[in-house]
Amino acid sequence: MSFDSPLPPYNASDPSATFLNSSCLDLLMIELVPMAYRIVNELDTPSSPPPLPTTATSPTQSRKGDGSLKSGTGGANGTRKMDEEEERDAVFYRLEMLGYRVGQGLVERFSKDRPRFTDTLDAIKFLCKDLWMLVFRKQIDNLKTNHRGVYVLTDNSFRPFSRMSTEAGGQAVVRAQPFLYFPCGIIRGALASMGIDASVAGETSELPGATFQVKSLVAKT
Repeated sequence: MSFDSPLPPYNASDPSATFLNSSCLDLLMIELVPMAYRIVNELDTPSSPPPLPTTATSPTQSRKGDGSLKSGTGGANGTRKMDEEEERDAVFYRLEMLGYRVGQGLVERFSKDRPRFTDTLDAIKFLCKDLWMLVFRKQIDNLKTNHRGVYVLTDNSFRPFSRMSTEAGGQAVVRAQPFLYFPCGIIRGALASMGIDASVAGETSELPGATFQVKSLVAKT
């Protein structure tokens, strides 16, 4: 598999070449966010300590007339539901780290025959052209930089947003935000694999556009 448009026999000479229907990636991108929210709410919600052994009567329990135990009304199951900010942070962590591992793997696989990038801007250009084409089947539409370690990548028609419906009142933009967490992780992981430590933030103000701001982090000496 390569970055060039595949032609018959589809790079069959590459023994490690594998191909997947593009719709599978679209479906995966659609389901990642709901799946992350389900996992967070099922596994990451703090729970109460385990109940007291039933061999002894606790202060919140009493004996029924038949000698069996009955629980008092001291509390519910003890679980504490995450507030909105905690839930959002937990979902961001899961999706961003998943994207980070994907980004690392993509660069390791598809840049192995290229010379190592010595300039951060060259690495960003590789990400905007080759890597974005590989994942989203189009290149980044616009790249800006202040030449001080800040890069702004703009995709005017971000593929995961192309099938989202717009709603009045801006709710569509709010609901679309979590779908940027995974691509942010891909960018950060790809850059990390190329030896660039960076922070990545994604946002959208109007669908289907998306903007990613990359800040390279200089290690303190």
